[in-house]
Amino acid sequence: MEIKDSVKNLFEPELVEELLQVGKLKTAKEGDVIISIGQPIVYMPIVLEGILKVSMIDDNGKELLMYYLNAADGCAMTFTCCMQEAKSEIQAVAEEDVEMWMIPVEYMDKWMSQYPTWKHFVMRTMQNRFYEMLKALDMVAFNSLDTRLLTYLKEKSSLTGKTVINVSHEQIANDLASSRVVISRMLKKLENDGKVLLYRNQIKLLKDL
Repeated sequence: MEIKDSVKNLFEPELVEELLQVGKLKTAKEGDVIISIGQPIVYMPIVLEGILKVSMIDDNGKELLMYYLNAADGCAMTFTCCMQEAKSEIQAVAEEDVEMWMIPVEYMDKWMSQYPTWKHFVMRTMQNRFYEMLKALDMVAFNSLDTRLLTYLKEKSSLTGKTVINVSHEQIANDLASSRVVISRMLKKLENDGKVLLYRNQIKLLKDL
């Protein structure tokens, strides 16, 4: 069984061999829940292809988008749970069809001391995701909802490399901790301003967004 070059090239050959021996391939369809809040972490996912959306859920059930994972990314919150032997504090959902390489958690500490490239990967992942979470919190605390919506649409387009985004108004509202009515009204204004075109569960971004 093979893993993608985008992941293979991150690590020394000896570690790649171990990855192939102890890991396994997992696929998921768009919308599938990969990790649920409160779930014991048994495997650490590394994304091979596709996009995962990582969110936190507050006590009232509202979802807060934290960050996205794409090819060759690992999940910092999963790493943290592994280190503390804790249950998941995040929800990870397939934003589109994904392939992941699942690694048993017991190799986390072993490889940290054994393979410099693994230690670098874990530390870089945690640093990158930490900055992304700070950015997400900053957007909520210091930016208006219309600014957050524009940033959200641009990031989704950048992640997928497409100008047409497959997402419902309800999902955007969940990701931005708002309501569907408010998001629909703001999207309609963007359409009237010539910045987007709205379709059923799709949004096309125009050049002057």
